[in-house]
Amino acid sequence: MSAKLDKYDLLLLAALQDNGRISQSELGELVNLSTAAVNRRLKLLSAQGVIERCSACLSPKALGYDITVVVEVKVENERVDLLDEMQRRFVACPQVQQCYYVAGEWDFILVFLVRSMDQYVALTRELFFKAGNVKLFNSLVVMNRAKTGAAVAVDVSQAGF
Repeated sequence: MSAKLDKYDLLLLAALQDNGRISQSELGELVNLSTAAVNRRLKLLSAQGVIERCSACLSPKALGYDITVVVEVKVENERVDLLDEMQRRFVACPQVQQCYYVAGEWDFILVFLVRSMDQYVALTRELFFKAGNVKLFNSLVVMNRAKTGAAVAVDVSQAGF
């Protein structure tokens, strides 16, 4: 269920998502609210789960993660306990940036950030071969990171200005 958001909430969310370091007083000036009102709204948006967390976007390349690999995984057995165990294993791996359990031909889509192909090969051995229940996987090596991120489109026009 979607949270009930007014135009101020949407403007605050759009601004905060664009620049997580913006101060509450700057946010207030931007949307024409007091700093106290901005603070109250942000606390409420966090409590409602609209704001899941605040984090910094790091450059993988600057940290030595030069290779991105998108991996499609098909499981051997679709028992719920085995799927849950696989998902826990994928989520626990620091090099798995994203993990999706999906419908369709494949069961999981993973996005890996690795330092080298040797590291990726070692991870496939650990996560896919050694741990079991992987029938097939397909690796797509990214040639160019054209667009990445976790931004959610904030449609301020829906706020009824």
